[in-house]
Amino acid sequence: MLTKVHMEALSPTMEEGQVVKWLKGEGEPVSEGDILAEIETDKAVMELVARGTGLLKVVLLAEGGTAPVGEVIAVIAEANDDVSAFQAGKQAGRSDITQTMEAAASGPTETLETMDAEAADQTIDDPGTDRGTASEGERVKASPLARKLAAKSGLELRGISGTGPAGRIVKKDIERALSSTQRVASGAITGQEFSAEEYEDIPLTQMRKTIARRLSESIGPVPHFFLTISVDMSKWGEARSKINKMIEPEGVKISYNDIIIKATAAALKLHPECNAHWMQDSIRRFKGVHIGVATAVEDGLITPVIRNAQSMSLREIHDEVRSLADKAKAKTLKHEEYTGGTFSISNLGMFGIKEFTAVINPPESAILAVGAIESNQLMLTMSCDHRVIDGAVGARFLQTLKEMLEEPATSFI
Repeated sequence: MLTKVHMEALSPTMEEGQVVKWLKGEGEPVSEGDILAEIETDKAVMELVARGTGLLKVVLLAEGGTAPVGEVIAVIAEANDDVSAFQAGKQAGRSDITQTMEAAASGPTETLETMDAEAADQTIDDPGTDRGTASEGERVKASPLARKLAAKSGLELRGISGTGPAGRIVKKDIERALSSTQRVASGAITGQEFSAEEYEDIPLTQMRKTIARRLSESIGPVPHFFLTISVDMSKWGEARSKINKMIEPEGVKISYNDIIIKATAAALKLHPECNAHWMQDSIRRFKGVHIGVATAVEDGLITPVIRNAQSMSLREIHDEVRSLADKAKAKTLKHEEYTGGTFSISNLGMFGIKEFTAVINPPESAILAVGAIESNQLMLTMSCDHRVIDGAVGARFLQTLKEMLEEPATSFI
């Protein structure tokens, strides 16, 4: 029996995956449940399990290759099963034989479309068509084909010089503009070409693609505003020294980051309006405080979640942070260990950054940016989603957090 091996959604947010390593080679026997490959998702490296039994007859996606969720990346079959169609797809660089068949049948259609397009380039614009504006009160003259190509390529018609009748923009003007854009992207700027030895293009990892998408979903749609407060950490500095001296025989050292997580969780318990998600038609306030801790890894950034931090001791927070950080760097975090946060903290103090702003991780409504401690002074900046948190609400939360960090005993209420 022939079994297609699909790129599976190994995490709820996964849209495509990358093959890190095939653990079975072509021609090797496979049993249902065997681990076929290691797949890098948007968050971690996961195992792809066989859904059938037989031989791994065809591997369609090489190590390092990416494919969208649902695409066929290999075939499991019996020794006498005909997989020539899939082999043809592999030779064509396709992972689905139906795509190969469609490609073979697409020639006449493409020719017809080209003929129609050339005719459209000579067609006078429909006066009712919105042509855009070259300058205030002046319309852009462009052929339907030029307009279609510009829209498809994301080009703005304004600013493109037309060579058609009466300065009308035609197909070759769009192609020239695209060629110019591509030359700039490849380094041909100010008349100077960059040779291949002068740069390196770094392929995007699944994590970096997700970071880019998530940030685009946040900074644009989410109405951010920022609140900054200065905290005197001198008393916590003294308390931390005493605590670390007590636990020194255990080889454990409490960090300022552990302290800030502990105090933040205690403050959020008193200000649940900041421990919330924007749900489009409602605001969801949480009883438990689940703090996401932004963690730098080789490929970018991931945010492991400290669950029910409001109920944890300082030592428990320390141990959990270290454990999750190690898993994040090894790409072994489970889905439930990096999702479900209700509030996030990003700390760049260890890099000497005194003050910065961070981008909210939707659907959370706030993130706390933590800077370096200089002369016992700590700068905290909270990014707030104004749909959930008003200025006075965020300010009251920061006042409470400041009190807890300046008076250590208050963090344990």
